[in-house]
Amino acid sequence: MIEVYNLTKYYGTLKALDDVSFSVKKGEIIGFLGPNGAGKTTAMRIICGYLSPTEGTVKVGGYDVVDNPNEARQFIGYMPETVPLYNEMTVSSYLHYMAAIRRVPKRKRKERVDYVVERCGLTEVVDEIIGKLSKGYRQRVGIAQALVHDPPVLILDEPTIGLDPIQVVEVRQLIRELSGDHTIVLSTHILPEVSMTCKRVLIIHRGRIVAEDTPDGLERKLRKGERLLVRIHRPPSNIVSLLERLPNVVKAERIRGEENFFAVDVAPGQDIRATVAEYIVSNGWGLLELRRDEMTLEEIFLNIITREEGVKA
Repeated sequence: MIEVYNLTKYYGTLKALDDVSFSVKKGEIIGFLGPNGAGKTTAMRIICGYLSPTEGTVKVGGYDVVDNPNEARQFIGYMPETVPLYNEMTVSSYLHYMAAIRRVPKRKRKERVDYVVERCGLTEVVDEIIGKLSKGYRQRVGIAQALVHDPPVLILDEPTIGLDPIQVVEVRQLIRELSGDHTIVLSTHILPEVSMTCKRVLIIHRGRIVAEDTPDGLERKLRKGERLLVRIHRPPSNIVSLLERLPNVVKAERIRGEENFFAVDVAPGQDIRATVAEYIVSNGWGLLELRRDEMTLEEIFLNIITREEGVKA
């Protein structure tokens, strides 16, 4: 649905994007993650046809966004970080206006506006003046205007920025619901945003894609194997060396500050949970807990960015 090839963008001598390539399949929801200034918004604006690349090609729905901008834009609903809302208009009049701009046939405009109002939870405020709406409702109007022409692709740039915790939860839920009918690219620097909504992550840093995978896949690549956390009721004094004798155990260690809690590093591609559990139980030590130690997306992100900073240095 989206194909990006060797995308480069200069602002004067500043290289904002450096040979960026990726693709997004139909029905996929991906997170475009990076710190402020990494190049996220520049990439989104080029994909949407609002900014020309210095080099490279972008196709949406098979249409080149430079050679066939009007056709490509019909495939895209774009919600920029700052949505250009008209504060003096009502929600209804604004959405009808945006439907006209997006070339929705006149006979279908009311149907489309009614649909996005209901889908985005705007029914209670449809006749309200936009300037009087809360930040959460304004974000919903921003998503609704991106949806009004029924685009297959949604590009959402920082959709929950500035919202209170309840509004954040509501907008995230809306995005998850929309993912069933649309291909979604979610650009953000907020890590929970990605972990709670996206199946695949692209991490951009200094204009380059530095990692691309599922959150679990990124964790496996960083760790080069699995780590198990084991809590034992009555561990023998030499438990660490005993655990290290098990097949496919790379390393075992006591977790600092804990008497009966241990970390076990496992060889890549191996699942030894049953082996470890059986070994502990059969020796009568008492197994209290056995689970995978999962890295948070924050840990993954910081690990990758720190590694990239080290390479640059």
